[in-house]
Amino acid sequence: MTSPYDQQIEDLLQQYRTQREEAVETRRRINEITGTATAPRQVVKVTVGAQGEVTAIEFPTGTYRRLPPKELADQLLSTIQQARADALEKVGDLMAGQLPDGVTMGGLLRGEVDPSRLLAEDPTMPDSVREYVDNGRPEGA
Repeated sequence: MTSPYDQQIEDLLQQYRTQREEAVETRRRINEITGTATAPRQVVKVTVGAQGEVTAIEFPTGTYRRLPPKELADQLLSTIQQARADALEKVGDLMAGQLPDGVTMGGLLRGEVDPSRLLAEDPTMPDSVREYVDNGRPEGA
């Protein structure tokens, strides 16, 4: 015996499946993101993945050979930070439409966002389904 709510419940399940598929696709796209930065005078070029891991370091010119070790190290660290910022900005652009108003990807990663702002306290559903979830089957159904 089916209830009058079966179609609404099935619609909610389909909505969940669609959101899950979109989340998998978003994760795939995030994994493809890279950020790149080049130091002044092309001392060093750095590429990082979306999670900030360094994936490539290049020395496009021989300028690095003339730098004192401390200056080269500073250039390298600065360039890595710039590449990470580039990757984070790209992830933020990708996620912008999927985050609640006022929530940014950078804020999430820096721990500046209250996680309760990401999900509603009560999931959205039609009133009839809410009534069914809260009170069970109506008499005679």
